[in-house]
Amino acid sequence: MSSSKPIVNTIAKLAVAKGLKHAVISSGSRNAPIVIAFDAEKEIECLSIIDERSAGFFALGIAQQTGKPVALVCTSGSAVLNYAPAIVEAYYQKIPLIVLTADRPVEWIDQDDGQTIRQSGIFSSYIKASYTLPAEGLHLDEIWYTERVVSEAFNMASEPGNEGPVHINIPLREPLYGEAEVANVSMKNIEVAGVSKKLSDKATKEIISAWQKANKKMIICGLHKPDKELNTLLGKLADNGVAVLTETTSNLSNKEFICTIDGYFESLTEEEKTELKPEILITLGGPVTTKRFKAYLRKYKPEEHWHISTSFSHIDTYQSLTKVLPAEEKEVLGVLADNNGKESDYAKNALSIQAYALKKLDTYNEQIAFSDLVVFKCVFAKLPAGSDVQLGNSTPIRYANLFDLDHTNIHFYSNRGVSGIDGCISTAAGAAYGSGKMTTLITGDLSFFYDSNGLWNKHLPENLRVIVINNSGGGIFRIIDSKDTPLLEEYFEAKHSMKAEPFAKAYDIPYYSANNVDGLEKALAKFYEPQKGTPDQDIRTGKPAILEVFTPNEKSADVLLGYFKFLKT
Repeated sequence: MSSSKPIVNTIAKLAVAKGLKHAVISSGSRNAPIVIAFDAEKEIECLSIIDERSAGFFALGIAQQTGKPVALVCTSGSAVLNYAPAIVEAYYQKIPLIVLTADRPVEWIDQDDGQTIRQSGIFSSYIKASYTLPAEGLHLDEIWYTERVVSEAFNMASEPGNEGPVHINIPLREPLYGEAEVANVSMKNIEVAGVSKKLSDKATKEIISAWQKANKKMIICGLHKPDKELNTLLGKLADNGVAVLTETTSNLSNKEFICTIDGYFESLTEEEKTELKPEILITLGGPVTTKRFKAYLRKYKPEEHWHISTSFSHIDTYQSLTKVLPAEEKEVLGVLADNNGKESDYAKNALSIQAYALKKLDTYNEQIAFSDLVVFKCVFAKLPAGSDVQLGNSTPIRYANLFDLDHTNIHFYSNRGVSGIDGCISTAAGAAYGSGKMTTLITGDLSFFYDSNGLWNKHLPENLRVIVINNSGGGIFRIIDSKDTPLLEEYFEAKHSMKAEPFAKAYDIPYYSANNVDGLEKALAKFYEPQKGTPDQDIRTGKPAILEVFTPNEKSADVLLGYFKFLKT
């Protein structure tokens, strides 16, 4: 049995044909036909999460890890708008989501009918494609249109190198809960032929010529999924004198890479800043976090800046873009690695500066009081091999970028598409569910409380661990320009006295806490052990866990700012 609405059965059947494995559903009435149709397809695992905002990020986490589209299903009205934060993050991270929103028939829009808003094209500014289906889908032309649209939507969402969210708006008439036997009929499933995106011979010759002439060559990789082949190619380039700069979420690891950009930059003298200005800069991957280094390259502009993007993105972060290379990253870097040209000490000189910064960090860590920086050092030392880490925005991602972390066994992720604090728990939960790997979320207190509804989820996996660094507010505002305003605590830091423990109790999640190094190390020793579940659990044999670490807000800010000063001594 399935829905008595032919149009939603067509969507569900085509979703199966396109390989959909997960659908995250939020409760409602207008979406009942979609729910019934998807639940009837045994190839699709349907997961019920009430809060649409949390559901959106949970789906994003699954899709981030599997690399496959995940469907979102909700009712009409304001429920649809609650998907917006996750959709915009998926859009800028290039993560595939299939957003299915139920709607009233068009004649009832703006007629004071319940849960009715203008939904057609509602995400148009941050969606790869938007479609609105016919209300019934009974005419042959409507069936043809629906099959074509659903095929196109899945194909758009899964476009290699340019994945992203798509929206299908589905007007549905009452009755909504009818069921019927559905005959197996052939459907129009449009497929897209695979392509290999390469540069033309002329373009290849041009970049090889320029590359071989340059002495100072720099490559910066931003947010990126783990890729061993890419890591090898960049390692080959680094061995030949190319300065390769990465961040924690680049998921690249090599002793020849500059992986602590902030420490590297803060160690530069004015003379070195001029001397190390690149002649050719190549960028790839997603956003780069470090603000100081972006400002440096905007001032000390390279002569040429090439951005590698199969989607033709004109990303000009450093205001120096001269060429877009619309080809596969490994294709371009492979050509350059095989034609590197003359040897140079450029990378060697840069690496010596990073070595200085890392040595200074070790020295500094030995003399500082308990603070956020100390917590990160302790936590990173205890991360289980083969696990994943989800980094919260604001300070967690920035602290992580100070350390030389091994990415061969541990991978790091963060919602840096738009860098909001919303959805950190939900994303980590979805990622843990999708990967099956031990997944640690490291987040600040405001981000944790902001997404506390992410714990209201019966699908929280036992391989999820949440570390909350509670410094009583938004610690980042004590290390940026806002630190000097008299309005800091009230409006920017948003100082508070909340704790995570009541949330852990409310959702029956094991809870640990610490407020010093000794307590933290003892808690971490137990934190990653299997957590006992209750007998009535219907899904898990175990539970996730929360570790709350209390740190001094003013001291933590002073310690971090003191580190950057220490680099210059």
